[in-house]
Amino acid sequence: MSESIPCPKCKSEFTYQDQDLMICSQCFHEWDPTEDVFEGETEPKVLDSNGNELIDGDSVIIIKDLPVKGAPKPIKAGTKVKNIHLSDGDHNISCKIDGFGSMALKSEFVKKA
Repeated sequence: MSESIPCPKCKSEFTYQDQDLMICSQCFHEWDPTEDVFEGETEPKVLDSNGNELIDGDSVIIIKDLPVKGAPKPIKAGTKVKNIHLSDGDHNISCKIDGFGSMALKSEFVKKA
């Protein structure tokens, strides 16, 4: 039995060869094993509400009032947040906001400053 190549999309080890292509039996992704399979794999880009790419250390401005659980008032639109850190998950920006402390924000509610 030949060695199987893990799927570049879902990392499953359950793959098989069909003529010149490899096929994943879990996600049905097809690829050519002779090509560089990691060519298109990079960390996902985090985009702000205007489509600008965000990177660690950027400053952003909140574009709408955001309610905060347990806080008596929302974070107001126009609040500038400095030195953001990108993270994985639904709330992909970690930051500190004056008057609120450490927060996790969604990138769709900010624009690059």
